[in-house]
Amino acid sequence: MTLSKAIKDAFDILIVSYLIYKMFQLVKGTRAVQLLKGIFLLVITWALSTWLNLYTLKWLMNQMFTFGVLTIAVIFQPELRRALEQLGRGKLFNRSDTDSDISQQINEVIKAVNHMAQRKIGALIVFERKTGLTDYIESGIKMQSTISSELLINIFIPNTPLHDGAVIVRESQIMAAGCYLPLSENPFISKELGTRHRAAIGITEVSDAISVIVSEETGQVSLAMNGQIVRDIKEESLISKLFEELRPKTKPSSSNWTFWKRKEGERRG
Repeated sequence: MTLSKAIKDAFDILIVSYLIYKMFQLVKGTRAVQLLKGIFLLVITWALSTWLNLYTLKWLMNQMFTFGVLTIAVIFQPELRRALEQLGRGKLFNRSDTDSDISQQINEVIKAVNHMAQRKIGALIVFERKTGLTDYIESGIKMQSTISSELLINIFIPNTPLHDGAVIVRESQIMAAGCYLPLSENPFISKELGTRHRAAIGITEVSDAISVIVSEETGQVSLAMNGQIVRDIKEESLISKLFEELRPKTKPSSSNWTFWKRKEGERRG
C-alpha cells in the first residue's frame, strides 16, 4: 500500500511539473514573464509580512490575494486563450512546430529573399530561438501575422513605413516589423558592411537569434549567427542551415565551427 501511494505521489508530481514546464514554455519571450516576476515578488512580500507580523502589510497583501484569481485571469488573458486554443487543436502537449511546418516557413522566407535579392531590395529578417526578443519586438510595429513571401516583400519595399527596420519571426509568426536592433561593435567586421549588416550581427551577439540579410547595394544574401556572418551564401546552404537550426532538436547539430569554416572557404573559392 505504501509503495502504491509513493508511485501515485510521484506520478502526481510529474504531471504538475510537466504542466508548470508547459506554462513557462507558453509565456517564454512574452511580457507575461515580467508579470510573473511581479507576482513572485508579491508572494515573497506576503511571506515576509506574515513571518515578521507586519499586520498592515499582511492585511494589504491578503486583500490583494482575495481578488488575485480574477486579476491573473485578466492579466494573462492572451496566454490563457492561446493555451486553450492549442489544447483544442491537440497541440499543447506536442512540439510547437513540426518539420513540415518549418519547411513551409523557410520556403516562404527563401521565396521572399530570392525576389528581393534579384531586385536589390534591402531586408533584414531575424529568427527568434531560445532567447526571447520581446524588448526588440516592442521597438517595432506589432503584426503577429502568418509568414508569407508576399507579406515579407511588401514590408521591405523601399520608401514604405516599415522597410528600414528588422522583421522578427517567432515560431510561425512575423511578430513585428520596423524593429530596432543593437549594432555590433566588433572592430574586425569588414568596413564594406553597413548598418543593416551590423544590426544583423549585433542581435546574434546578444542572443541566439539567426539573421538573414539582403544587401540593397549588391543583392547578396548573408546569414548571421553567433556573432559571425557568412556573406553571399548559396541558397542550398541557407536552406540547410535554417532548417538545421530552426527545427525542433532531436539530436545535437553539427559543429558551428565546421559550418562557418566551410562557408568561408566557399566564399573565398
